[in-house]
Amino acid sequence: MIEFPPVPPGEVIAVSATLYMTYTRCPDQALGRLRGLYPEESKAAFKGGLAHRVFARHLSSGSIDDVDFDRVCKEEIGAGLNPKLGALGLRPSQLGAIINEVGDLYQRFKALSAEGFRVAEVFVELEPAAGLKLRGSIDAVFDDPEGVRLVDWKTGGLYETEQQLRFYAMLWAMDTGELPAYVEAVSIGSGERVAETPTVAALSATAGEVADLVGVLRRAFLDGRQQIERIAGPWCRFCPQLDGCDEGSAAVRVADAG
Repeated sequence: MIEFPPVPPGEVIAVSATLYMTYTRCPDQALGRLRGLYPEESKAAFKGGLAHRVFARHLSSGSIDDVDFDRVCKEEIGAGLNPKLGALGLRPSQLGAIINEVGDLYQRFKALSAEGFRVAEVFVELEPAAGLKLRGSIDAVFDDPEGVRLVDWKTGGLYETEQQLRFYAMLWAMDTGELPAYVEAVSIGSGERVAETPTVAALSATAGEVADLVGVLRRAFLDGRQQIERIAGPWCRFCPQLDGCDEGSAAVRVADAG
């Protein structure tokens, strides 16, 4: 259904939704990620990760009682978030506030309909060309009367979601041969929703963008280039390459002055 374009051979590369979105914002930041330069862990990211695990547990196993919520959160942290906990330097005594915030999000989440729920946390990995892996984790899959609906939960606001949603829809279509009826992002905190009906043309365009990304990054590795195109924006503040980036530093100064 979706034909992935040919890409030049080169270094083994794995393209996730995060890498794809990073590249669309700033190609050089994406190159840095491939070299192991990642933003520092944050409490917001940790809270979001824990909330996603709680949402998946709710959908798969049923509602979590208030008296059990603290225990369930600690189980989920132990099952998959301990490394992030260590990276943040959080002590067990500091978890209470985070668990309370996740609890507030969970109360909002419980109000959402689970009708048609099929499965949570679907990990998809494909190898459309030698040494190239495409991967992504879809938060939830629902069966609607019109067809499959893919959902991405957000614990913050919704911004720059369309490209990310199309990446997940592309993975699903390439993996299953089935075009999703809908792909949707839902902000648990604000109640906002962004949804669209994927088309073969739109997902083929996304595949083309990903193929272009692979070509640019592989050529950079082949040529030994330490820097490629830089694009400044709000994302610069948390970039691990900020200290050596004039464009990003200028963007942060302008934002601070405003």
